[in-house]
Amino acid sequence: MTYVIAQPCVDVKDKACIEECPVDCIYEGKRALYIQPDECVDCGACEPVCPVEAIYYEDDVPEEWTPFTAANVEFFDKIGSPGGAAKMGLIEDDHPLVQSLPPQGEGS
Repeated sequence: MTYVIAQPCVDVKDKACIEECPVDCIYEGKRALYIQPDECVDCGACEPVCPVEAIYYEDDVPEEWTPFTAANVEFFDKIGSPGGAAKMGLIEDDHPLVQSLPPQGEGS
């Protein structure tokens, strides 16, 4: 099991979770953040610091956002498990689910 970042993160990307993550497994896509499931140690440090409450334990993702569980896994199909987000920096891509969403947040 792992943690999942859901729709409230899209176009927000606060990144407080990145600062809290002890294993550097939260990667930045163009419009959202993603947790690499093979690198996540299930510590839960990211969940309480998310200001938009977008992070859930895999079994606790609200039904309306369950597609984000697969999106967090599939985002890494191309890049695998790089062993740390810091060295990757911004990944100029997103999962098709995120790409298909209209702009989120203020001014949208």
